[in-house]
Amino acid sequence: MLNSKQRAALRSEAASAVSVFQLGKDGITDGFISGCDSALTARELIKITVLKTAPVSPREAGEETARKLGAEFVAAIGNKFILYRYSKNKTEHIKLDSRS
Repeated sequence: MLNSKQRAALRSEAASAVSVFQLGKDGITDGFISGCDSALTARELIKITVLKTAPVSPREAGEETARKLGAEFVAAIGNKFILYRYSKNKTEHIKLDSRS
């Protein structure tokens, strides 16, 4: 579970990041989850754009995707959401105050 300072640090880091995926009219599919899982393993922090045609809001999509992936929902900002999951495969990790 992330605390507010960790969430703020992750939001700041994600601000300059490019969206990795787009969630559209098909909603949260197995293929979408699989792609997000691979991206989280490689990057730890991902930003996803939710298109206007999507059947869910960015917050709902972020929370459901995080739950399915065992990730942390960081924030929903506008039409995007941010997810974080610590990756054992990555050599250089995102620095958080409780985990270095």
